[in-house]
Amino acid sequence: MDKQKLLALLQKPEGTKLDFKKQMLLRTDSEKKELSKDVCAIANAKGGRGYIIFGVEDYTKRIVGIEEVKYREEQMQQIISQRCDPPVQIAFEIIYLENKPLGVLTIYKSNQKPHQIRQTGTFYIRRGSTTDIARREEIASMLQESGLLEYERTVLSNIDFKELDEAAMKNYINKMGLKSDEEGYYTILEGMGILGKEEDSNRLHPTIGGLLLFCPNPQAFLPYTGIKVVCNTRNKEIKMFKGPITKMLEDIEAYFNTMIKNTDYPISALMEAVSNAVLHRDYYEINRETVVIIGRKKIEISNPGAACSMEESHSMEEHYPCRRNQWLYQRLLTLDEKRFLKSGLGVNRIQAAFKGRGQVSFINNDKRNLFKVVFPGF
Repeated sequence: MDKQKLLALLQKPEGTKLDFKKQMLLRTDSEKKELSKDVCAIANAKGGRGYIIFGVEDYTKRIVGIEEVKYREEQMQQIISQRCDPPVQIAFEIIYLENKPLGVLTIYKSNQKPHQIRQTGTFYIRRGSTTDIARREEIASMLQESGLLEYERTVLSNIDFKELDEAAMKNYINKMGLKSDEEGYYTILEGMGILGKEEDSNRLHPTIGGLLLFCPNPQAFLPYTGIKVVCNTRNKEIKMFKGPITKMLEDIEAYFNTMIKNTDYPISALMEAVSNAVLHRDYYEINRETVVIIGRKKIEISNPGAACSMEESHSMEEHYPCRRNQWLYQRLLTLDEKRFLKSGLGVNRIQAAFKGRGQVSFINNDKRNLFKVVFPGF
């Protein structure tokens, strides 16, 4: 790292990927454990590489320096590899500022999340500038992002598979080039992850993904999967959109066309953001739904699930969040080709559609696990 990069980091506040420490204490096992917890937490945080800078006061950013001769990269590697599982890739270097040595520990972006402390089995994450123990749903979300867990294939053993629309499933199978009248019809559905077997009884039940795509009213079982629309231009009218994902999107688009009388307003760009919200949302967040707030001056889409590759409250310039729900995305490509073949990342298209109307803001809040898109009003 060069001095200019370090100076730029010193201008930033502490956050999920940046930590300042006045001292570098690694004499006792307790001090080594604290460092390992911070490294694991930063490695588990969404986004790219992170940094711990030693020799800087937390709040004042006053440079105090460290005892340079005490620490080498090999020692840091050993401390981390013995305590973090899987090991976290790091680099350590000494950089002088104001004639004082600062220790810069770089924690590289990890594709092996979640990392845990080997001795205790505990998973840590960053909540803003604080290292904390990860909750169950946060661990599950990290497993999902790393591809080790597919939330959508979770079997719902308390729901009968007859709750799914058989005609819709057969239509999907036919679109996939398979024959829905084959003897192995249910085997096909199981292989696709739409149905799954309950371990004890060996009976077939719908998966969460099967419910989201093929149940006429999945919100009867998963109430948080609907979309709430609050229309401030109609005395804060609230409408709850329910049904399988494709139907919800059709109904919301029809509602937008009724609500927004300005024929020049780019509703297609608005729908692209709603489609992305449904696709990228964190379905482990069972206490929050996707919310659309319509006003004259702005339209906001708030979605549970911070982006995988952005810092907290950072305006997105390059791309939409990585796909958290890959299984869902692959099925929606077939079920709703018109929307999802192009919905990939569409941020540039959304911004271009509003050129001359105002700025579209993309806001990521990792601390609240929230992603928001704010559009100019109509």
